[in-house]
Amino acid sequence: MYKTTGFISFALRRFTGVALSLYLLLHIWVIGAATQGAAAFNERMDTFSSPVTHVLEILLLAAVIYHGFDGIRLIVVNRFRITDKRKSMWVAAFAVSVVLTIVGGLPMLLYALGIEF
Repeated sequence: MYKTTGFISFALRRFTGVALSLYLLLHIWVIGAATQGAAAFNERMDTFSSPVTHVLEILLLAAVIYHGFDGIRLIVVNRFRITDKRKSMWVAAFAVSVVLTIVGGLPMLLYALGIEF
């Protein structure tokens, strides 16, 4: 049961959903500092300017892409009743998510490392 693509899809979707919700709260907290002035906003932004946060931004990108594509896959499966293609559709959605994460995350990683391309 725990090795099926259905369970893996479910677990990843829940994990990315919780991660995106936590990020949204953090984002609101940081942006909310703008109401306290530029100095407070810049202080909170400086808190998140470490190399670790650059890696976390790449993971955020991966979570957004996967969560979105898996959601689209679920809509297609449920709307058009394509239950016999669920596994291959999940593999395709996951593969597209990985490719787009690499394409989008590579420039972010190079920027974090200070490498110009």
